[in-house]
Amino acid sequence: MLNINGITVRLGGRTILDGASATLPPRSRVGLIGRNGAGKSTLMKVMMGHLDPDNGSIEMPRGTRIGYIAQEAPHGASTPIETVLAADTERATLLVESETCEDPDRLGDVYERLIAIDAYTAPARAAGILVGLGFDEEAQSRPLDSFSGGWKMRVALAALLFSNPDLLLLDEPSNHLDLEATLWLESFLKSYPAMMVVISHERDLLNNVVDNILHLQGGKVSLYAGGYDAFERQRAERAAQAAAAKANQDVQREKLQDYIARNSARASTAKQAQSRQKMLAKMQPIAELVDDPSLSFDFPDPEELRPPLITLDLASVGYGDTPILERLNMRIDPDDRLALLGRNGNGKTTLARLLAAQLAPMDGTMSASGKMKVGYFTQYQVEELDGSDTPLAHMTRVMKGKSPAAVRAQLGRFGFSGDKAVGAVGKMSGGEKARLALALITRDAPHLLILDEPTNHLDVDAREALVQALNGYKGAVILVSHDRHMVELTADRLVLVDSGRAVEFDGSLEDYTAFILSKDGGGKGGTKGKAKDKKAAAEARDKALALKKRVSEAEAKMATLTAERSALDRAMFDPKTADAAHAKLSMSELMKKRADVATALDEAEAAWLALTEQLETSAA
Repeated sequence: MLNINGITVRLGGRTILDGASATLPPRSRVGLIGRNGAGKSTLMKVMMGHLDPDNGSIEMPRGTRIGYIAQEAPHGASTPIETVLAADTERATLLVESETCEDPDRLGDVYERLIAIDAYTAPARAAGILVGLGFDEEAQSRPLDSFSGGWKMRVALAALLFSNPDLLLLDEPSNHLDLEATLWLESFLKSYPAMMVVISHERDLLNNVVDNILHLQGGKVSLYAGGYDAFERQRAERAAQAAAAKANQDVQREKLQDYIARNSARASTAKQAQSRQKMLAKMQPIAELVDDPSLSFDFPDPEELRPPLITLDLASVGYGDTPILERLNMRIDPDDRLALLGRNGNGKTTLARLLAAQLAPMDGTMSASGKMKVGYFTQYQVEELDGSDTPLAHMTRVMKGKSPAAVRAQLGRFGFSGDKAVGAVGKMSGGEKARLALALITRDAPHLLILDEPTNHLDVDAREALVQALNGYKGAVILVSHDRHMVELTADRLVLVDSGRAVEFDGSLEDYTAFILSKDGGGKGGTKGKAKDKKAAAEARDKALALKKRVSEAEAKMATLTAERSALDRAMFDPKTADAAHAKLSMSELMKKRADVATALDEAEAAWLALTEQLETSAA
């Protein structure tokens, strides 16, 4: 059990928490939610003991081990697996003692305790957690300093989960994760054996993992039983009750004011009027529900264009001389809604940049409508906003030549009206900056919106508003997101980016979720279940290697036949450039030979497709 007793916190002259009180049940999984800036992280810092409240206290059982992620990501020459194993300090200490202890009685106690805490299965458990968060065997052995900041934070999360604290505190744990790792984390947390408080804006995680919602609003907290959907139902009921109570109060207030106005001047009714005046003064106003401008998303509709917007034909894309994705075949129409799936690092952002014309195809062709406008959102645009400038100044710069009214109108679509348009960007929340970035990229009413993780800074209500706005938008949408709720309600097509390819996923997001969890062992991190049959695994590896070799041979044959076809075309249509072997042939001989090569190329491509399908099936 954890008691929050009248917590009050004031920061910078502003009251963040104002007498917040709640009792969290033992072993409960609590989702701590609230609008951006409501004080969720502040309350969690009080729970951690990192922030002393001005008033109130946190009570929990004596000796409770609290686990949380430090703000600074781990770094250095240590590997992820070493970092995770070191997080269990008791195990590390006991292992050292088992090597140095000379007291037989104490040594017996040490070994008994090591067995009790499953110390000898720890490497397998640690590796399982890292695999679930996207670290393969090779990555687990690389030094931490070879990883980006986001991957280092994954290591920190893995270390926290491995340490298995009595009270697990998580602040937006999925922010640095892709959809696959988010699914694994959710499955892991479902079976977590101790108490947990998690700040999250992921509706699915809040529905599938937590059993209580702690809602923070106006410095107060309210505890609701159930997941997020249950909370929304209860909140809607309370809101309806509050609205009805306010309507009744307004009627009563109007009657009192009317009576006082009519009877104060008459001596016979002055006392009654004074009594009603006191009653009116004591009447506590019921807060009116107001529209929140931070929930404003309104994408301008583009002019109509004939389909397709974009066509990829055997296109390859990458960086320098290294292709990341190859043999891309894709068509984007004006009303398409695509979600790109796949682990981070597989090429989703590379494909998005190709479609946004930020990268040119290395091979194959990409055709795009000449009149098409693209709005491309990334987290870098949020980070690169000038903190000393205002939303109005940003929009005025990018809408050069447009009237002040047009600039203001575009800002108003995204909640930046009046004073909001002239406030410093540096003082805005992450969600407000994300809205401003979306306002900037849609200023020209783009025909195609490409959104790469647009929800990272948005709370649950803002995410829902964004979903509704996207569903009302009349252009095409390509979405990269780990928010399943958004993908499910927005995307009509799923494209899996994996193993250097991008192919349509034949199934629903629910099917994809089941597919991912079955590959990752249901999210248990390898702690339970039967070991794989080594002989079967070896045979599967040998089969995969043989298939890969045949795929390579088929690709080489296709390349040879394609070159032969090109040489024949040159000989037929530009004899001066023909090589010696083809220059000797007559036109009829060239035509017959080209037909034979074209037939052989079709057969080679069909064989290549069959082999790649077999390879993908065996990998799954």
